[in-house]
Amino acid sequence: MEAGALLIQLRRSIGGRVDSDVLRARGDIDSHHHIVDALARLRPDDAVLSEEGVDDPRRLDSSRVWIVDPLDGTREFGELHRDDWAVHVALWRDGDLDAGAVAMPARDAVFSTADPPPPPVHDGGRLRIAVSRIRPPRVARAIAVALDAELVPMGSAGAKAMAVVSGDVDVYAHAGGQYEWDSAAPVAVARSAGVHASRIDGAPLHYNREGAWLPDLLICRPDLRDRVLALVAGSR
Repeated sequence: MEAGALLIQLRRSIGGRVDSDVLRARGDIDSHHHIVDALARLRPDDAVLSEEGVDDPRRLDSSRVWIVDPLDGTREFGELHRDDWAVHVALWRDGDLDAGAVAMPARDAVFSTADPPPPPVHDGGRLRIAVSRIRPPRVARAIAVALDAELVPMGSAGAKAMAVVSGDVDVYAHAGGQYEWDSAAPVAVARSAGVHASRIDGAPLHYNREGAWLPDLLICRPDLRDRVLALVAGSR
């Protein structure tokens, strides 16, 4: 993905020579402009919802909306040794997510609905739950206790979701609220790989809504879905 290559080059050229907050801000805005300029050139009639952009007034009336997080995991991007940050691009069309890609440039990896990865397989070891490095949600801790699972702190939402897709972890449960751009592309990719994705109570995820706010998210191996949803219901 071109935006990912741009971010890697930016990290190499000014990382360590400027304040990390300056690097983060440049990464956010440079990636945003690269993606939205490309969409404006290639898909001028489509609406765009980007974390770093002004809300497109056509969005709620459009049948095609690109939902973009130009740099998911800005904190981790500014820490030069970390690779758990991502670029998200998803296409919402006629009421649901239609396509998506999550690039993890520091790992030279792209997960896409165009070439879905195989469904994850449990390795037989202890279950693992991806959580925020900063504030692991109470519900994730409750699930971990009930399943005797290990909490695995990670950076961006995309990194956590793709860890489930790749089989590195088994569950990603988030209850602190996110915006649509945080999860749209990861959810599209997860679904294409046969991974369960829903609200944390099992309700469907809906995108291209006014306000673009999603209160919670559950991504997990499909064989764990019923157990995890029952645990979530019991913890509330």
